[in-house]
Amino acid sequence: MTRRELIRTSDHTAFVADKLLGVGGQGEVWHARIDGVPVAVKLYHPHTATKAQREALDRLLARPTPARYFLWPLALVEDRARTTFGYTMELREPRFRALEDFMARRIEPSMQALLTACVQLTDGFLRLHSQGLCYRDISFANVFFDPTTGDVRICDLDNVDVAGAPHAGVLGTPRFMAPEVVRRELPPSDHTDRYSLAVLLFLFLYGGHPLDGAREAQIRCLDVPALEKLYGCNPLYIWDPADSSNRPVRGIHDNPLAFQSIYPQSLVDLFLRSFTDGLHFPTKRVRESEWRRAFTRAIDTIWLCSCGAESFHDPADARPGTKACWSCRKVLVLPLLIEIDGRTVLLHRHTRLCAYHVGHTWDDDTPLGEVTPNPTNPTVFGLKNLSTEKWTLERADGSIVDVPPGRAAPLLAGNSINFGTARGEIRVKGRY
Repeated sequence: MTRRELIRTSDHTAFVADKLLGVGGQGEVWHARIDGVPVAVKLYHPHTATKAQREALDRLLARPTPARYFLWPLALVEDRARTTFGYTMELREPRFRALEDFMARRIEPSMQALLTACVQLTDGFLRLHSQGLCYRDISFANVFFDPTTGDVRICDLDNVDVAGAPHAGVLGTPRFMAPEVVRRELPPSDHTDRYSLAVLLFLFLYGGHPLDGAREAQIRCLDVPALEKLYGCNPLYIWDPADSSNRPVRGIHDNPLAFQSIYPQSLVDLFLRSFTDGLHFPTKRVRESEWRRAFTRAIDTIWLCSCGAESFHDPADARPGTKACWSCRKVLVLPLLIEIDGRTVLLHRHTRLCAYHVGHTWDDDTPLGEVTPNPTNPTVFGLKNLSTEKWTLERADGSIVDVPPGRAAPLLAGNSINFGTARGEIRVKGRY
């Protein structure tokens, strides 16, 4: 069929779904226009349009979206010709790409974009869980992101429900389900979501699964018993410090091996916790706020090489002047830094300061400033004021000048910038 005659049940508005966007196990997703506004419409297959599904959908529609990242249900609709129902949601923009595109290397986002996606994912699920809800089916199939900015959109909200409540929906996606769910010991909850989220974050940053190592490589057929053994009954992290029997195999698990030594120790430690204690003790899993803090800090320490590769300036690194770029192997040159209330941000051509850098709540990611080249001399950089408030620049010689919105403060060691709510000092070397 090329169109559907639908009714929005809240006000009996009739409209037409005019283009099929996709088909899945639960239903179909269509393009439509309501009052001239383009929307997406998910319609359940008749056999999945159950009473329990409708009740779960009604509960979601009674709630506001927890965060802007979710393609949250907006209104219930009916297809009376096929005796089924569904819901409208925001239409996903073309700039958002499937995670499968990244895994297949059809897109190559920057490290900053990947970390931004991780920040938004952890923030989104923190907000969802703070409302007493769980997602139940976190996986790579339900996440889309913009490879340029890192902005995220999370779809397929059908299975969201009260954490720990009985639910007729799916238990999760194989390889993402928490071990206790694989073993059918516990239903999905916010604790099991945190495990699935950690797997998703690992896939984003390492390009592989945290439990896929030598054990997985030895299996000829990944049937149901094999999946239950690997991910439920006998799970083992590929870098478990107490058991090396499941290390990545070169030629099979090359992505995790390639990224093993790149990330800051703070992120490495969180993944270690997630897949050692967190494998067996749900309450010990890394909380979303911890992930979020670590990812925002990691973005602040991105260290650009002249070849364009992104590394990190890590407190656990050797002293500056000895660290080599992972790509070209040249010794990295530490750029200027800005220190704001004890937080250090490396200043390079992609650096952005957000409101949370200068004393606002951490989740206020409104752009405040960005590093930009001088229009007459592209080798000289400044920090452009993107806010609506005037900054004050104090030069090393003690002179003071205003930096109004739209203008840039020169990036010179010894200068300091008063942002109004915080003060930043530009240095050659930071205090780590």
